Amino acid sequence: METGFSIALIIFSGLLMMLVLMHKGKGGGLSDMFGGGMQSSVGGSSVAERNLDRITVVVGLLWFACIVVLGVLMKLD
Repeated sequence: METGFSIALIIFSGLLMMLVLMHKGKGGGLSDMFGGGMQSSVGGSSVAERNLDRITVVVGLLWFACIVVLGVLMKLD
């Protein structure tokens, strides 16, 4: 069971990194260094950006839950 949660944690970690990197830069910080500072003329956030935000939050919560479950499992061993 611990192995399954460890594999899930690795998958969620990679997915979370990809999702965070897919976000549009809001200006300032490291996002300007990689071209995120160039804003398009379209104002506001699109439906795709809002959905990406929701998916990122869900994957982040699943990642956190995997860490908590792994911690409990390791403590019980």
